[in-house]
Parts: sequence; C-alpha cells; structure tokens
Amino acid sequence: MATGNHSSIKEFILLGLSADTHIQALLFVLFLMIYLLTLLGNLLIILVTHTDSTLHTPMYFFLSHLSFQDLCYSSVTVPKMLENLLSQRKVISVEGCMAQVFFVFATTGTEACLLSVMAYDRYAAICHPLLYRQVMRKQLCVRLVWGSWVVAFLDALINILLALDLDFCEVQTIHHFSCELPSLFPLSCSDVSTNAEMLLSSALLHAIGTCLLIFFSYTRIVSTILSISSTTGRSKAFSTCSSHLTAVILFYGSAILRYLMPTSGSPLELILSIQYSVITPLVNPLIYSLKNKEVKAALRRTILKYLQCLRQHGRDRP
Repeated sequence: MATGNHSSIKEFILLGLSADTHIQALLFVLFLMIYLLTLLGNLLIILVTHTDSTLHTPMYFFLSHLSFQDLCYSSVTVPKMLENLLSQRKVISVEGCMAQVFFVFATTGTEACLLSVMAYDRYAAICHPLLYRQVMRKQLCVRLVWGSWVVAFLDALINILLALDLDFCEVQTIHHFSCELPSLFPLSCSDVSTNAEMLLSSALLHAIGTCLLIFFSYTRIVSTILSISSTTGRSKAFSTCSSHLTAVILFYGSAILRYLMPTSGSPLELILSIQYSVITPLVNPLIYSLKNKEVKAALRRTILKYLQCLRQHGRDRP
C-alpha cells in the first residue's frame, strides 16, 4: 500500500526539452534572452502606464496589471527551467512541484480573467462611448482586478488541496519542463478520478465563463463597428481592440489545446506549453506597444525624459 507522498517520493525528475547537452546550452541562452526581454518589456509597460498621464485610463490600468501578471507567470516556470538546463540532476522537490502547480494554475486563471475584463472594457468604450467614464469608474476597475486574482487563486487552492492528498510511488519522471497538474496524475498510485473531475470542472467553468464574456463583448463590438458609416471611423474603432484580440487568440488558442490534449510529453504538448507560459508573456508587451500609437508615443516620451535626466545629472556632476 502506498504511503503519503512526502514520505515515499521526495523529488521528481523533469525531463525538460532535450537530453543533448549542446542543445541544452543553446536552449539556456535562448530562454534566458526571452526571460530577460519579458522582464524588460513588461516592466516598461508598467512604468509607462503609471508615469505617463495620457495613459491614466481604464484600458491602460488593466494593461499594467496584465503586464504584472505576465511577470509573475513567466517567473513561475522559466527560472527553474533555466536551472535544470544547466544541471546534471534535473529535479524538483515534491513541495516545490506542488508550489509550481499552484502558481501556474493561479497565474493562468488570472490572465484569463484579466483578458475577459479587458474585453468588457473595450465593449464599454466602443458600444457606449458617452457612458464609458461613468461605467468604468476607478472603484469598479480596482474591484475587477482584485476579483480576477481572488477567483483564480481560489480555483488554484481547491485543486492543490486535493493534489496534496495524492500518493506518489516509484515513477518519478515528468515528461515536461515544469510541473503542471495533469502531468502529476499518471505518477500517482492513488485514485485521481476526483482530482481529474475537479480539474476539468474548474477549468471548464473558468474557461467558459471568461470566453463567454469575451465572445459577448466582441459580438457587440463587431456589430457596433459595422454600423459605423465611415471607413475611417470603423478602422479607428477596430484599432482600439485589435491588440487585445491578438493577445486573446495567442493565449486561449495554445492553453485550450494544451489542456484538451492527453498528457504524454509529446513535442506538440511541450510547444503549446512554451507558447502560453513563455512566449505569450514576451509578446504581450510587444503587441500592445507596436500596435498602439498611444503606448509608442508614451514610450518615446519616457525614454527621452530618462535621457534628459541622465544628461542633466552628467552636467551637475563636478
């Protein structure tokens, strides 16, 4: 009979992306660069949206929180993956694995909630422009952000509390570069049916709830845009939500495909996991800066202001 997971198995082996040491070295350099660029890009978005007064609107308030969430999201998995790419023993403790499962679940859920909140914000701005400021009050924006974090963390907490009761036997190998809840089920010698049902139920409720809000918002947005008579007006209205729509497709497309697939450690499964956990936090700030004139202008002003401060500091030095 299996004993508790903390007494029988102390650590898991993460097989990662490749067993070839030369490829691992190349992957380390690649993912280190991606991680550093992710930190830089999202920190810049947070800095600009907080310091530039022209971006003190609900849309950019949500964007700053999305960037903060992407920082957390990327930092949950990438540092451990970088460590294992340089290590001979690619292991993670059971406690560390459970912590990673919890924060992966929580940050994924938060991103889904924030993207749906941002869709509602675009709906209010495009479909009800005269009432936008009245509808999207600061108190409501703050509550929506806090609600996104609370719902996602409660969802993660329910699933991780059930996972803590699992027993793990001889098999310690995870065919992945990080710990995700579906990857742990094949390693357990306990009955995982309750865990699998809870995971499926919570994932479906979370995904359906956020997807319905996004679908409803964009249905109304498209209807409103098509009713605009001028081509210029339609183009301007669509440009205000094109960045968000791109981010939604990137995140939901890869995440839904990943969790619909059976856990097997296949190359496609790893690619999809890299897409939503590593690439999405990198490209989100690029999408919102390259496709948004207001953010690009604010970035230029912030950089120029910083350079002027450096020049002034240089002149003031004796």
